[in-house]
Amino acid sequence: MVSFINKLASSSFKVFFFTLLLVSSFHVFGSVSSSPARQKEADALLKWKASLDNQSQSFLSSWDGNETCNWTGIICGKSSRVSQLNLSSSGLKGTLHGFSFSSLPELTVLDLSYNYLSGTIPSGVCNLSRLTYLDLSSNYLSGNIPFEIGKLSSVSELYLFENILTGSIPPSIGNLTNLFPLLLFDNKISGSMPKEIGMLGSLTELSLSNNNLTGEIPASIGNLTNLLVLYLYANKLSGSIPQQIGTLKSLNKLDLSDNNLVGSLPPSIGNLTNLSLLSLFNNTISGSIPKEIGMLSSVEVLHLFNNSLTGEIPASIGNLTKVYYLYLGDNNIHGSIPQEVGRMRSLTDLYLSDANLSGSIPASIGDLKNLIYLHLFFNALSGFIPSSIGNLTNLVELVLDRNNLEGSIPQEFGKLQSLVDLRLFSNSLSGFIPKEMNNLTSLKNIQLSDNYLIGHLPQKVCLGGVLEYFIASNNYFTGPIPKSLKNCTSLHRVRLDHNQLTGNVSEDFGIYPNLIYLDLSYNKLIGELSSKWGQCHKLTSLRISNNNITGEIPSELGKASHLQACDLSSNHLTGGIPKELGELKLLFNLMLNDNHLSGSIPPEIGMLSGLVSLNLAANNLTGSIPKRLSQCEKFLELNLSVNRLSGGIPFQVGSLSFLQVLDISHNLLTGKIPEQVGNLKSLEKLNLSHNMLFGFIPSTFDDMLSLTSVDLSHNQLEGPLPDNKAFREASFEAFRNNKGLCGNITGLEACSSNLNHNVDHKKNSKIVIAIVIPILCTILLVFVVFTILSSSQRRERKTDNTPRMIVSSNLFAICNYDGKVMYENIVEATEEFDSKYCIGVGGYGSVYKAQLSNGQMVAVKKLHSLLEGGVTDQKAFNSEIQTLTEIRHRNIVKLHGFCSHPRHSILVYEFLEGGSLEKILRTDEQAMEFDWIKRVNVVKGIANAVSYMHHDCSPPIVHRDISSKNILLDSDCEAHVADFGAARLKKPDSSNWTSFEGTLGYTAPELAYTMQVNEKCDVFSFGVVTLETLMGRHPGNLISFLSSSFSSLSPSRTVNSESTIMNQFHTITLSQLLDSSSYTS
Repeated sequence: MVSFINKLASSSFKVFFFTLLLVSSFHVFGSVSSSPARQKEADALLKWKASLDNQSQSFLSSWDGNETCNWTGIICGKSSRVSQLNLSSSGLKGTLHGFSFSSLPELTVLDLSYNYLSGTIPSGVCNLSRLTYLDLSSNYLSGNIPFEIGKLSSVSELYLFENILTGSIPPSIGNLTNLFPLLLFDNKISGSMPKEIGMLGSLTELSLSNNNLTGEIPASIGNLTNLLVLYLYANKLSGSIPQQIGTLKSLNKLDLSDNNLVGSLPPSIGNLTNLSLLSLFNNTISGSIPKEIGMLSSVEVLHLFNNSLTGEIPASIGNLTKVYYLYLGDNNIHGSIPQEVGRMRSLTDLYLSDANLSGSIPASIGDLKNLIYLHLFFNALSGFIPSSIGNLTNLVELVLDRNNLEGSIPQEFGKLQSLVDLRLFSNSLSGFIPKEMNNLTSLKNIQLSDNYLIGHLPQKVCLGGVLEYFIASNNYFTGPIPKSLKNCTSLHRVRLDHNQLTGNVSEDFGIYPNLIYLDLSYNKLIGELSSKWGQCHKLTSLRISNNNITGEIPSELGKASHLQACDLSSNHLTGGIPKELGELKLLFNLMLNDNHLSGSIPPEIGMLSGLVSLNLAANNLTGSIPKRLSQCEKFLELNLSVNRLSGGIPFQVGSLSFLQVLDISHNLLTGKIPEQVGNLKSLEKLNLSHNMLFGFIPSTFDDMLSLTSVDLSHNQLEGPLPDNKAFREASFEAFRNNKGLCGNITGLEACSSNLNHNVDHKKNSKIVIAIVIPILCTILLVFVVFTILSSSQRRERKTDNTPRMIVSSNLFAICNYDGKVMYENIVEATEEFDSKYCIGVGGYGSVYKAQLSNGQMVAVKKLHSLLEGGVTDQKAFNSEIQTLTEIRHRNIVKLHGFCSHPRHSILVYEFLEGGSLEKILRTDEQAMEFDWIKRVNVVKGIANAVSYMHHDCSPPIVHRDISSKNILLDSDCEAHVADFGAARLKKPDSSNWTSFEGTLGYTAPELAYTMQVNEKCDVFSFGVVTLETLMGRHPGNLISFLSSSFSSLSPSRTVNSESTIMNQFHTITLSQLLDSSSYTS
């Protein structure tokens, strides 16, 4: 028995030993067979690591050797193969091109999100057949989504958002049937949505927002019955919302806003009963709001604003008891606000502004106890403001302006303790402001202007010390300025003008460090101007006209360095005009007329280079008109009338080329009218009456074509009237009481032949001089030119490499007009036109910055093959160059000269350090500093240049490429039109002006079918640049809107519809742009 047991034990041990040996051999064999694959994985990962930047490699310092399972971000599977790679938010910088994805066949998770990876997505990543999770979001990846993406049939989560991906979504994406989130938002993907997206039956979240997708939303979207979130906002999708969207009954969030969708809201949208967010704003959806909207019982956010919705707000909207955001404004809805709105007890934000609503505000609105924002402005609402609004104790903003509301302000408003913003302006409200309004200590903005309110202003309006905007103009308020304003340092903007307020301005105001705008005009205020106004360093506008202010203008006012408009007119001010006002460098409007000011006009006023309007009329000013006023080159209006100014009219006034109104009547001026006054080509109104001027009216007045009104009466003038429309159409009253004026005006004597003979003799003498001297000069010039041409032709026989130079300026005189020297100087300065000197590339050539040997900085344009094929008419070409170099205008870039060489043809211009308008508008920091005044001045400068080209050049010159890139600015932000005449240089001998030379987005649309280039094309381009300057971006969308609006009009509706469209643009007037607060504009 023992022997049997021993034998059995011995046999069992052998079997065990054999089994152990067999298992060990399999293990050894398995280890040997898997080792090369693991080594291959390690090598692939280390190779990719080496392609990253040093900092990234430092982060991956654990990636060493071949034990990949111990490396940062790596998880291995049971076979010790890499199955997950997660390096999210690791600061990696590099590309994926060095990543051998084929070496990681076991990979199931790849997460490289929130890094700095760039380059394209390699198609190799699509060979990872076991991949279930792919996240490359929040990087800088570019290029297309690989077409092979459809091979990732196992992937269930795909995140490629927040990159720079372009191209279209590949249709093969429909193969990813296991996908439940597909997030591609915040890229630059274009093209249409592939209908194959409808094959992703498992999809729960689809976000393609903030891309450049076009086309219609495919009807196949209705197949995604498991979809919870659909975000397609901020694209360029068109067409209507598909009816099939109503099949997505699980949908919780639907956002199609900021697209070009049209058509009506499908009633099937009422099937989406699980919807919590419905956002369709900023489209062109039309038709009425379907009553089925009331079936969205779960909706919390409903955004339908800024569409073209019509009809009435359905009463069923009251069923949306969970809604807290309701935005229906900026539509064409009509009818009244339904009473049922009061059932929407969860509402916090109710925006029904600019929706064409009428009727009264329902009292039930007072039941919305959670309401924080109530915006009903810009409608046609009428009736009384319901007192039940006083129940809305959580209200922060109450905006009811621009309606037809009447009656008084409810005293219940005093209960709105949380109210920050109250806007009731432009209604028909009347009565007193309830004293309970003094309780609103949280108010920052109160606007009551343009009503019929009476009584006193609330004395404690700034009791809380946070008031910023107090606008109560154009009412019938009486009594004193509120006492709480004196120490209200938070004030930004105050408008109390056009009332009947009393009080002493010396005592009622303090120092306001944040005050920007103050208007107290047209009241009954007394007292003297405080020197403290000079300590309001942010003040841009000070208007206290038409009051009973006395005393002198404080010299400290010159310290209000940001002041742009100062109107102290129609008061009882005395003393002199302080010379310190000349320190207000930003001042563009100074109105001191109708006071009792004395002394002379300080010459320092001439230092106000930005001054547009100066009115010192109806004072007791003496002395002469300062010559330095001519330095105010931007003058549009100059009124010095009804004073006691003496001396002559300074001839320098003729340099004010933008002047439109000149009134120096009712003074003691003597002497002749300077002929330079005739240079005022923009002048519309001229009044020199009631002075002691004598002599003839200068013949230069014949050319004042803009003049519409003239008055030279009560002087000692004689001789014939100018041959000018304004003079021909003026009445006798404009010329009465002179020494001997004559002309074809009823009441004036006809000019005698002797007088005509004398005048003609003087004119003929001038004509003889003007003709003979140029003829003699011309003969001499022809002789010199002939000599030069003869010698140059002899030189051309010897060599063809001498540059041809046409020049006109002192700059080239330095080089003795030597074309070769100038050419070599420029080549040396730009190092053979090295790219580092290139400052721009245009349609006609590249522009280089060059500093010449004399230190002068110039801009050199190297033309694109200007002379290829030769110029058929060299004489015409030279003549054109000569003409362009002689053109001088302050708003046109000066062309110094042209040089033609077999290697290069160049134009030499003045250099402007400010850069192009396009660059300034596209650079955020520069655009922020590019304020309203500068923008308006730029537009004026461009207008002057275009006017000069079209009206002062003979023949008129069409620029053909006016765009923001061709507007250059100097250090003072003065606009200069560049590439002036470049189109003419290209084909000077051609009469065909139908070729396209412009910049897309700036050319007139009719050019596409008329092919006729004329001045109107420049005017259209000027309009585009003007809008771009004011808007800060190219107005392409606005132009498209206008084009589509007008093109859709039937002939019978054109006039009314055009009127409606234009009224939208006329809503904001210039005075509102300059005077109204940001809350009202």
